[in-house]
Amino acid sequence: MRLVLLGAPGSGKGTQAKRLAEKYGLPHVSTGDILRVGFGEGAYIDRETREVVRSGGLVPDRIAVEIVKKRLEEEDCRKGFILDGFPRTLAQAESLNGFFKESNRAIDRVIYLELSEQEAVKRLSGRRICPRCGATFHLVFNPPRIPGLCDQCRARLSQREDDSELTVRERMKTYQKETYPLIEYYQSRGLLAKIDVNRGIEEVFEDLCKVLDGGN
Repeated sequence: MRLVLLGAPGSGKGTQAKRLAEKYGLPHVSTGDILRVGFGEGAYIDRETREVVRSGGLVPDRIAVEIVKKRLEEEDCRKGFILDGFPRTLAQAESLNGFFKESNRAIDRVIYLELSEQEAVKRLSGRRICPRCGATFHLVFNPPRIPGLCDQCRARLSQREDDSELTVRERMKTYQKETYPLIEYYQSRGLLAKIDVNRGIEEVFEDLCKVLDGGN
């Protein structure tokens, strides 16, 4: 299975991709993770690109495409993968198509996780991360036992720069302008399924599995 997850910031792509990867035994390929901490940090990302990531903007197509191509050429992706955070523009989608044609592969399914802007701001602006152990919390949905401190290692929690309310709203504007056209692009090719994610994680996951198992 070669799956692409599309959705606005805060739609839960990463959370659902990890759960799907575990259920179906597929590698979770997240461009966001690669850009922040992965192998691309030194090889592909210069200071200017890091600033783009921190401010909520889109990484230049050339860099994003090279990162993804290199990752998808790894052995564990040969039989399938879950692509999270790519493509984000029509140019990236066309490059991805070209890459797969060259390797005699194709995308099997594209799932669009629909989320309102109001809910995206609520979800992301309340997120807190432990800089020491990487644990994630939320001020509303999953608060730490001691306010401001990690449950696991007691380090002081921090907010990612791209999770501030102002940056989240900018990310939403960027998404609407650059990424939303992908919905029509994949829908016209008969690959797209839409799932409402303004609900609980379990409900969304159940619907995702129904789609992938052919029940929807």
